[in-house]
Amino acid sequence: MTNKRFYHIGFGLDDLGSSPPKMALLSGDPQRARSIAQTHLQDVRLLSENRGLNSYMGYLPNDRPILSVTSGMGAPSLSIVVNELLQLGIQQIIRIGTCGSIQPHIPVGSIVISSAALCRQGAANDIAPVEYPAAADPFLTVALVKAARELEFEHYIGITASVDTFYEGQERSDSANPHLMRSLQGITEEYQRLNILNYEMECGTLFKMGGVYKFAAAAVCGVVAQRTVAENIMLAQKDIAIKNAIITAVHVATNFE
Repeated sequence: MTNKRFYHIGFGLDDLGSSPPKMALLSGDPQRARSIAQTHLQDVRLLSENRGLNSYMGYLPNDRPILSVTSGMGAPSLSIVVNELLQLGIQQIIRIGTCGSIQPHIPVGSIVISSAALCRQGAANDIAPVEYPAAADPFLTVALVKAARELEFEHYIGITASVDTFYEGQERSDSANPHLMRSLQGITEEYQRLNILNYEMECGTLFKMGGVYKFAAAAVCGVVAQRTVAENIMLAQKDIAIKNAIITAVHVATNFE
């Protein structure tokens, strides 16, 4: 089966060489996956651009092989990509994403490291029951926190709300549908009182997959919106938030044992 190229990610074990990587950096945005590979890895090879799921293999400064892979937007796409990566022998996955802060003390431009997720995602329900904990791997998570401290990046660690939709699910009314269902009206304030830090759309399912499939999953996200102030993304601080999230994850990938 080594010559098998997986249907969605578009590459297989033969494409990874004699010492295949055990870790993948996962980005929703194909441009971010490419930027990570081109900026932070050496001897980079494009593995596939199948379905816009751009995937790259390269080497860290310590010559450790690693993948930079696109998951696509949302948990259903991520679940497919992660499943196929695990069939190739990947054992650790760090999601590098973006998020919106729902706590007033967490500013745009900072990073959030998710210790666990309130998982409101349909894809996750096909993997484990609703009650199954969506918890990040503690060792990878602590490594991310240590890296952020060493790099002196403003960072926060805590629980993330992982939801399936960018607009309704995150209580945005400035959209094509300003009429939110009653069950979603006031949900952000409720989450604030539960000490949830941020909204995003993937890590709850990733964490549940980690528990069920027995791999180490973690997530670091750049804060690109401050939802206690406005619904829109703050483009001026977006680049620094994403850059710091990437550098934190690459630092961990380089030094993680």
